[in-house]
Amino acid sequence: MSEYVPQSRTRRGRHRVVAAVTVLAAGAVAAGALAPTTAFAGGRPDSVQSSLNALVKEDGVPATLAAVKGRDGRTRDYTAGVGDLATGAKVPVDGQIRAGSNTKTFTAVVVLQLVAEGKVGLDASVDTYLPGLLRGDGIDGRAITVRQLLQHTSGLPDYMDAPALADFTTVQYRYFEPRELLDGALVQKARFPAGSSWEYSNTNYLVAGLLVQKVTGRPVGEVITKRVIDRVGLRHTYFPAPGDTAVHEAHPHGYFRGSPDAPLVDYTEMDASMAWAAGGIVSTNTDLNAFFAALLGGRLLPPAQLAEMRTTVPAELLGPGVRYGLGLQSKPLSCGGLAWGHGGTSPGYRTRGGVTDDGRAATITVTAVPGATGAQHMADALDAALCR
Repeated sequence: MSEYVPQSRTRRGRHRVVAAVTVLAAGAVAAGALAPTTAFAGGRPDSVQSSLNALVKEDGVPATLAAVKGRDGRTRDYTAGVGDLATGAKVPVDGQIRAGSNTKTFTAVVVLQLVAEGKVGLDASVDTYLPGLLRGDGIDGRAITVRQLLQHTSGLPDYMDAPALADFTTVQYRYFEPRELLDGALVQKARFPAGSSWEYSNTNYLVAGLLVQKVTGRPVGEVITKRVIDRVGLRHTYFPAPGDTAVHEAHPHGYFRGSPDAPLVDYTEMDASMAWAAGGIVSTNTDLNAFFAALLGGRLLPPAQLAEMRTTVPAELLGPGVRYGLGLQSKPLSCGGLAWGHGGTSPGYRTRGGVTDDGRAATITVTAVPGATGAQHMADALDAALCR
């Protein structure tokens, strides 16, 4: 999956449950929370707004918001739905969201910067930097390279499958040490011999975060902030500090549903330590567009390391035609060419986005993880935004 939270887990808990979602959503629609579909010159409807309205009305997500940078260089912001189901508040334009596994690209950028500086070898073993860390059933850090971590070809099992994370509602405010999370992976068997296949695993980026800390001697969040967030001026993006459970700026609330028939739980606040270097960052759609544009534009990595990042392997499990580089995905567009980005999911938000080599960019976020139909509608909306 392209997110750090599997949707299918069963959840229970005593946190705030939004029991009247259907009533509130219906009231929001009546009150005009679904924005009118505007038209471009010549009478063509705005396909992005239509897509967002449909995600709320047909797929049942509380809210959705998007930022789209077109061929003309202008960015257009969109919203639909309700920002807070308890109060009926509007969706803030370009509000902050939990960016989930988009964080992996930030982490990968830092690792590749360290490669460019000669401090890390892309094809060196993990044991070179973290001796003895990775040992288990079929798991040996002497046989796993840094490249394999970044490309999900290490065979490491996913720590998100550990029993401690079987019920997210019980750990919403719990702090996890990275090594505690790693232990949840190492008790599992390797998925395959390192380098022999591809499978998405959040454990890869847990280890990458530990590697960054070992090589730099600083916390991974601090390093990402200095080397990436501040460097390209992402003013609404941050890596949460330990104990920081809030979303700092105007934001839509995020909601979690443990199963298709379960009530929504307000999961806006959470301890992001469970996601850490694999999925902890808070951002906005516009900042994510700016980050990926800066990355693809060569502002964060030298040409050699950017070329390595864009060297991909098939990752069809993420969608038709999807390929995975070093913390970066490519997806073919219906209008030709590729969208480069990542995407991510936290318990309350799902984000899909991409940038093109000619400067187009789009990111779309929904405030509850949709079902399979809604996920496809998000993919279609992104394609429409980049191809219109």
